[in-house]
This record gives sequence, C-alpha cells and structure tokens, in this order.
Amino acid sequence: MHAYDIAPMAEQDWESVRDIYRQGLSTGDATFEQSVPEWAEWDRCHLPVCRLVARSSSEVLAWAALSAVSTRRVYAGVAEVSIYVADRARGRGIGTQLLRALVEASEQNGIWTLQAGIFPENMASIKLHERAGFRVVGIRERLGCMNDRWRNIVLMERRSAVVGV
Repeated sequence: MHAYDIAPMAEQDWESVRDIYRQGLSTGDATFEQSVPEWAEWDRCHLPVCRLVARSSSEVLAWAALSAVSTRRVYAGVAEVSIYVADRARGRGIGTQLLRALVEASEQNGIWTLQAGIFPENMASIKLHERAGFRVVGIRERLGCMNDRWRNIVLMERRSAVVGV
C-alpha cells in the first residue's frame, strides 16, 4: 500500500504542479523551458485527458501529463510525456507508479505511442521511462541551445500492446 493516491489533475492543483515544475526547471536537466507558464498556457499545450497527480493527503507529490506531438489527424494517438516529481518525494517509487498510471490512462484514451525527450544527463528519468516499457530510439544531437550550451536529447518511446495493434 502506498502513502499516496494517483488521481486526475484539477485546475486547483496548479499551484502545487507549478512549484514541482519549477523544481524540475531549477535542475537544468529536466526541460528546455526556462520558466513555468501560467495555467492558461499550460492547459492549452497539454491534452485535456491523461493529466494525473500523485497526492499524499492534500499534498501533490508529483504530476504527469501528455502533449500532442502534431495536429495532424494521423498522429492523434501519439503523445509526449511530461512527468515531474517533487524534490522531497524522489526515490520513493512515486514516479514509477505515476508513469504506469499515465500509460494505462493513455491506452484508455486511444493513444498508441508515447514519446519522451530526455537530456542524457537525467539518468533517473531515463531509468524511470525504461521501467515503464520505453526504449531508446535515438539521440537527437545538439537539438537546442540552452544557457549557451548545445544539448542532446535521448528520444524514447513506448508502443502500446493494446491500442493501435
């Protein structure tokens, strides 16, 4: 039994979600983003389904959500994963359970491929995704320049065994 529950994210969770996102940004190895957007922008850029939080009592410990990779109809079942665990909650298996729940929710919503672009320095995230069935499909070299430093991305994907087969 876990000391936390996984539930759909609500707009009321935004303050906690934003704080956890900000913690990820501060590492320099979580995303190319340089600042946390306001709710309206974040909401617009993420799918309305498959938004989850891991919560202990009323405290949000982690969150996960999906973004469309394209507006083309042929890619309607392909989404990019975002998952962030609060500093104080890392190393407790919360990310593993949350990502498994996100995979299940994605399949319930007709998504056949999940992808993640991860900085190679973020080994914890790479291992987390591997535990959830993702595989490395390539390295995107010098994909973006952040803080005057060119960064590579490890491209990972998970193909559903139940959707789109």
